Amino acid sequence: MLRPIETLERALARLPGLGHRSASRAALALLRDPERLLDPLALALADARENVCCCSRCGAFTVRGADPCAFCTDSTRDGEAVCVVEEPADIVTIEGSGAFRGRYHVLGGKLSPARRTGPDALRIAELRERVVQERFTEVLLALSTDMEGDATAGYVGECLREWPSASAPVKVTRLAFGLPADSGVAYSDPLTLRRAIMHRCGV
Repeated sequence: MLRPIETLERALARLPGLGHRSASRAALALLRDPERLLDPLALALADARENVCCCSRCGAFTVRGADPCAFCTDSTRDGEAVCVVEEPADIVTIEGSGAFRGRYHVLGGKLSPARRTGPDALRIAELRERVVQERFTEVLLALSTDMEGDATAGYVGECLREWPSASAPVKVTRLAFGLPADSGVAYSDPLTLRRAIMHRCGV
């Protein structure tokens, strides 16, 4: 097989949900109709690479020139509650449920000894500062229900309880039962996620 085709297949296979066979089919479809499929995709990827960034305040995806993002600047959102997620993509999933209208904070991952991801690699210090500065009364931890997610939730909860706040003690909650075990926010359907948010409980 020609090297450009193999390179395209390998690049597509790195995407979540695409195995080798699916990546091969996608690559061949793009190459069969470059004007309708490949060229627009290349332009969209270049545009995203150039203009999409992460919000300096919460970590959500935004565009250059709109930082802080709309989640941080929208005055109609609940300014007393912040939802903590692992990755920016989790915000899209939670917004799709329609059950949360507060602010967001992206940790940038979760604690993982296997991947050598410790507390300093996550945006925990920034979260504590935001709790003080923005006077949140509730921090909702929307993290994975696997062992690493549980460890991260426990650690973040302890950090927030021990952190001296200028306002009243912050209430730390976590998504209630509803998310499948060993799964995450990004893989949950809107109904399950809505129920989990509506019936959240303390950590």
